[in-house]
Amino acid sequence: MTTALTALRIGILGAASPLGKELKEALSESSLAGSHFVLLDSQEAQGRLEQIGDEATVVQAATEDSFDGLDFVFFAGTAELTRRWWKTALQASATVIDLTATLDEEPGVLVRSPWVEATQKSPDLLTQAVVPANAAALTLALLFEGLEQRAEVRFASAMVLQPVSEYGAEALEELHQQTVSLLSFQSIPQAVFDTQAAYNLVANYGESAKVNLADSEARIQRHFAALQDGRSVPLRLQVIHAPVFHGLCCAICIELAAPIPLALLEDAMSGEHLDLVMEATDSPSNLSAIGEDDVLVWIKPEPAVSRLTGETSRFWLWAASDNLRLAARNAVDCALDLRRLRPRGTVQ
Repeated sequence: MTTALTALRIGILGAASPLGKELKEALSESSLAGSHFVLLDSQEAQGRLEQIGDEATVVQAATEDSFDGLDFVFFAGTAELTRRWWKTALQASATVIDLTATLDEEPGVLVRSPWVEATQKSPDLLTQAVVPANAAALTLALLFEGLEQRAEVRFASAMVLQPVSEYGAEALEELHQQTVSLLSFQSIPQAVFDTQAAYNLVANYGESAKVNLADSEARIQRHFAALQDGRSVPLRLQVIHAPVFHGLCCAICIELAAPIPLALLEDAMSGEHLDLVMEATDSPSNLSAIGEDDVLVWIKPEPAVSRLTGETSRFWLWAASDNLRLAARNAVDCALDLRRLRPRGTVQ
């Protein structure tokens, strides 16, 4: 008895967005590269020529019939596009992979990452929609997973320095225009941030901003909790706007219940999807993380403790990751997870 597998039909809604472009590259590098792809977006993006794998494909405006016959639809555009079309995709029997996290509080929608081997809820044959975990939440979960296997965490706080690319093309364009305007001593556009985002670190945007750091913080907390599911890392979190286009950085302070050898801590930070940087002069940065598949990590133990005993219970982690690449690769692996639950083809 043999099973003849057929190629999947995959739609990308928001194909012209920064995240959509990264997703196309991740799909091209995966075992899904041989699928038939349909590129969808808003009316404004209709007619654009986009590359996926070796093929150039024209972006189409999403319509009621766009999702017919699709196996998976990746939502990588705006929250508005997701809200407008996700139920249409489900009604067409497509599985939804929502990279916008618009659906993360919808009943029956799982927040997932196959990279974290914790007690998070796993998809089953009835799972119709998955939200791949936010890049910051996934970065933190990967760091804590290795650590929790070796020690008990008593206290942890994290400051996430969030890049503008988390908010899409419109936010990227405004940061660019603000930078140019400031260098030219001209007034700056503020339609997205309602404040100066260029050359400026802030904990809140203006009252009329289209984006919200408090919402980002709440989303990261939700996704981190979903990946933990049943474990209780006492994590305090603050999200700060970083005036950069791409690349996520996190400063994490951790206190353990008991000291552990530095060698054991280094081993915990060297797992799959983690790349430990040993040289203090070459600490990770948002620039060095761009294009990397792994989270770059640097350990800063308490000097007095480590010098005297070779052990530490209090230390800092400095981590950097490519937020768009991490999100896209995690989304592809979420789809592959669901693909294994849905064998296709005819039995002969």
